Amino acid sequence: MRIDIITIFPEIVEALKSYSMIKRATDRGLVTVNAINLRDFAYDKHKQVDDYTYGGGAGMVLKPEPLFRAVESLSSQNAPDEVIAMTPAGTPFDQKEAEDLSRAEHLILICGHYEGIDQRVLDHLATKELSIGDYILTGGELPAMVVADAVIRLLPGVLGNQESLETESFAGGILEYPQYTRPAEFRGLKVPEVLLSGNHQEIKEWRRVQALEKTKAFRPELLDNNERED
Repeated sequence: MRIDIITIFPEIVEALKSYSMIKRATDRGLVTVNAINLRDFAYDKHKQVDDYTYGGGAGMVLKPEPLFRAVESLSSQNAPDEVIAMTPAGTPFDQKEAEDLSRAEHLILICGHYEGIDQRVLDHLATKELSIGDYILTGGELPAMVVADAVIRLLPGVLGNQESLETESFAGGILEYPQYTRPAEFRGLKVPEVLLSGNHQEIKEWRRVQALEKTKAFRPELLDNNERED
């Protein structure tokens, strides 16, 4: 898989891709993550990538010309499956979206900044907009890396144990069951006896019940979504 991240702060992407799952996947040749400097596609002498918004108002807007040039240049090398703009108005990013994107060969992610991105980019260049939550960040680099991390860890061969993908939160549409490790008792707080029993069927049933109860307590809308899908 190839992931190109278009940004005015490539050093942020370079730093974040050097750790954890992304580095592991890169080292194994499973993915290539490229930080693309948008200013390289601004051809004026000042390398300007933003300008004032028409109609007035505070803040600057990312210009269309450099973004079109950047995406077209990357697309000429390898046609992308998706060109994704990270925006507050985008579709909420979730595990299902991560799973869909993990089947792609080439993704281009556009990091917004300032007041936003020229609408012509969103209408005629991006194939979708994604948001990681209902809040505003300084720029799109962190959201883009969240998407990249969630997608990359799903690639075969990245995780040491693929079973982790099947049992973690959201894999089955609900939250994950509680986890415990040694010691079996800490300050009078004991690990549930069923987990020490060695009875795998009972443990499986206990975990399912706990996962449902946890989901009901913290994210009841996930249960509603499952019912609607059924």
